[in-house]
Amino acid sequence: MSDQTGNLTFQQGVKDCIPTLLGYISIGIAAGVAGIAANLSILEVTLLAIFVYAGAAQFIICAMLLTNSTTLAIIVTTFIVNFRHFLLGATLAPHFQKDSMPKNIGISLLVTDESFGVAAMKLAKKEPIYASWMNGLNITAYLVWIASCALGALVGKLIPNPAVFGLDFALTAMFVALFVFQLQSVPKSKLRHISFLILYMLIFMIGLSFIVSTNVAVVLSTLIVATIGVVTDR
Repeated sequence: MSDQTGNLTFQQGVKDCIPTLLGYISIGIAAGVAGIAANLSILEVTLLAIFVYAGAAQFIICAMLLTNSTTLAIIVTTFIVNFRHFLLGATLAPHFQKDSMPKNIGISLLVTDESFGVAAMKLAKKEPIYASWMNGLNITAYLVWIASCALGALVGKLIPNPAVFGLDFALTAMFVALFVFQLQSVPKSKLRHISFLILYMLIFMIGLSFIVSTNVAVVLSTLIVATIGVVTDR
């Protein structure tokens, strides 16, 4: 592939990212506000966006900071929440076999649920994807996310109580929406299986909370139920 084609595919990746930017901006601003509410500085919120780059994990980190969770608990929880990115990167890797290892690592580091979804849609249509296109998609999302979190931190300095505007509910709303969208793509034959897994999650989480802290109970319950889900999936 020529340099000209590579440049065009990078530009196309930027264009293909545009429809997803509203989600990045809204959640990023909310994450920035949540960071300020967790007593982080604007610089710390921005650094969190740069090095963690995960909406759910950033919200969880802020919540755990407010509850004075241990550093180990925060690290373990963040690792578990972000573990799916290993799977996303591994799924895309076969399509970039002609590219160098550094390029593949760069793609995997910046891939998100949204950018993976855009790539998956192209693959479902039997359209080829290239590293340059994927970089355009990922880098655009990454820069917009950082800017949105920084903007949210600035806004958070001006809003003494984010709950008044419902911004504290942003993560919950996002997960509910993602869960509903996910259920729409699940075959009806598996809904019963998922219902039982949700029930198991509640039982384990409540039971373990009597033995260990709530944060650890959530982590352990997630690991146990995820294992049950994989073993019992048909």
